[in-house]
Amino acid sequence: MAHELTILQAARMKGRLSPELAAASTGLDVDAASAVLAELRDAGLVKGEPSVRLTPEGRERLATLVAAEREGIDQTALSVLYGEFDDHNSDLKHIITDWQLRDGAPNDHTDATYDGQIIARLVALDDSFTPLVDRMSAIAPRLATYRARFANAIEQITAGDKGFVARPIADSYHTVWFELHEELIGLLGLSRAEEAAAGRAV
Repeated sequence: MAHELTILQAARMKGRLSPELAAASTGLDVDAASAVLAELRDAGLVKGEPSVRLTPEGRERLATLVAAEREGIDQTALSVLYGEFDDHNSDLKHIITDWQLRDGAPNDHTDATYDGQIIARLVALDDSFTPLVDRMSAIAPRLATYRARFANAIEQITAGDKGFVARPIADSYHTVWFELHEELIGLLGLSRAEEAAAGRAV
């Protein structure tokens, strides 16, 4: 089934996956994404309508698909790129911390100059990070949709919607980053617990 892995993975990460978020995750339009969700629902892999969540059978199917994908990927090459990702990951953690806190207190986002400086740092990070996403996608083609998702978040932020920096319920930059990190952890056979213990979790 086309886009099965991508949408099942999105459902795992989102918890509840709407047709709109499914479309963003795959690059499909909403109608096409809804059709895939209907197929997955009919197959018993997801449940709910219009938003869906994984069934136990869906989780098993996803694990099988990810394991098969992992076998076809150059693990050595991806591990090298993951090392580069970790450098950018450290930078993003500092940016998000500074976005959420200011002088040890929650940032109320009333200081446009302060927020603008952080957004400028995020845009600069994105500029340096995008080529790495392309190189990762050359090894694991399913990751190619992340470039458009990052670009959309930056576009929304620069247009004035600050929620696209780190809002959890949106396809914000931080949300997309977290999901890409999850993808890399899975493709390399790692665990988030291990990554958190190593200080690499965002």
